[in-house]
Amino acid sequence: MTDSDDLLTRNGSGPLSGQVVVDFSRVLAGPYATMMLADLGATVIKVEGPKGDDTRHWSPPARDDDSTYYLSINRNKYDIVLDFADPEDLATAQDLATRADIIVENFKPGGLAKFGLDYESVSASNPEVVYASITGFGADNPLPGYDLLVQAMSGFMSITGSPDGSPYRAGVAVFDVITGLHTTIGILAAVQHRTVTGEGQLVETNLMSSAMSGLANQTAAYAAAGVTPTRMGNAHPSLYPYQPMETKDGEIIIAAANDGQFAALAKALGRPDWCEDERFAKAKIRNAHRDELEPELLEALQAHTAQEWFDKLTAVGLPCAPINSISQGVERARDLGLDPIVETGQGERVIPTIRNPIRLSKSEVAYDLAPPSLGADSDIVRAWLRRSSDQ
Repeated sequence: MTDSDDLLTRNGSGPLSGQVVVDFSRVLAGPYATMMLADLGATVIKVEGPKGDDTRHWSPPARDDDSTYYLSINRNKYDIVLDFADPEDLATAQDLATRADIIVENFKPGGLAKFGLDYESVSASNPEVVYASITGFGADNPLPGYDLLVQAMSGFMSITGSPDGSPYRAGVAVFDVITGLHTTIGILAAVQHRTVTGEGQLVETNLMSSAMSGLANQTAAYAAAGVTPTRMGNAHPSLYPYQPMETKDGEIIIAAANDGQFAALAKALGRPDWCEDERFAKAKIRNAHRDELEPELLEALQAHTAQEWFDKLTAVGLPCAPINSISQGVERARDLGLDPIVETGQGERVIPTIRNPIRLSKSEVAYDLAPPSLGADSDIVRAWLRRSSDQ
């Protein structure tokens, strides 16, 4: 365990200030988790091979020479290039592991053992380390852990898309992101355990298990009731209306999640009689009669445009939303005062990134380090190691 001292300082006083994280991960789940830790004040040292993280090469889109994929998940980190095939570089990696408070890796199961960088090897010399290992399908399964494979194997794609069409993947690597969040939660729990007991431990997550958890009510339908969910397009299996609906000039999302909201919708659409109709008044029965209600709903919605309905329905407290592009979504967040884009870094390298969604009243999230160029901090990290070994 070590302090990050003056060579690897971070601005701000985040709750994880002083925690040194060695990041042996790449692509999305691991780097997303380490960025969360870095945003909260940890000193994160990203270790890359000579060719760099795969996502550095995933473009377009790009900002100058940088892949925006890489930029999205690597702010607030120091960067060192190490070739584990080189004995000196491997010794440096092992030295980093010995000095780490937290390690995150997502190599293939057992892939770091031959380098003496697996949990058993590292914890022998650094027993207080919190060591997070991310795999695709668990430590005993060598299957490659790509998000798209998990979207297919977990059943997610079977419930995504139109009922009469092909299965679809999500528009983002959803289980990589969820696994990154689960990993962050596991690390923070282990850090708290270490604070209380002085013991480090191994934290294991995998994309498949995160998918089982992240599918929430869909996997619960099978586990608890033996029901296998199927594709329903944009419809909800338990609620109606809770989907996009056509208006005079386009679609609007309408979300009537309870009977009170449905009553507000019926009144706003000039059809209070729906609340007296035994087919529609109550959610469970309304859900069973959605095919009868939908033509009447669509007919009523033709009276106004999507924007006009948004204004009218919002005014009476009914959840609804326009269907935005990504750019429109970011601008809507800005209009709502959420300040979604933050300038990260200082000096010559300042990169716009998306704000961390966590707000802390006592310790602010920091954005002092732009996503690093490959090997940008190799010299300073080595100097920090030398200084640490001399103390």
